[in-house]
Amino acid sequence: MKPKDKSSNYKLATDREKDLKLALYRIQKGRAHTRETKVTIAAVAREAGVSTALIHNHYPEIAEAIRVAQGRSSRAMRDVKHQDLIAERKKSAAYRQEIEELRAKVANLASINEVLLNENRVLRAKMNAPKVVELASKMQRE
Repeated sequence: MKPKDKSSNYKLATDREKDLKLALYRIQKGRAHTRETKVTIAAVAREAGVSTALIHNHYPEIAEAIRVAQGRSSRAMRDVKHQDLIAERKKSAAYRQEIEELRAKVANLASINEVLLNENRVLRAKMNAPKVVELASKMQRE
């Protein structure tokens, strides 16, 4: 392992992680050197003197700790979205069931409507043509 060069910005990963945790802690306690007050990845990066990309790419656990401090943990957000998805799937299934029931009702009403239209045609024909004679059905004869 190379000795640390004081002129470079290179730090060991464990030291950098400690710096990031301290930066987060200082911001949360209102003691930030950069006067940051809001906990964000960008604020922690500025406080620690690193880029936001470094936090995202090399310290995902720090990024998650920041999200937790913000109240928007990726796990919590994932769980909420998963619950929303389950609820929407249930609604969708209920809507599909309702659509099927309504289609069956429409088909039944269409059938009834055709019978009524036919009866209406027969009655109009009887009204308009006095020579039309009604034939008694089997039920009427008995």
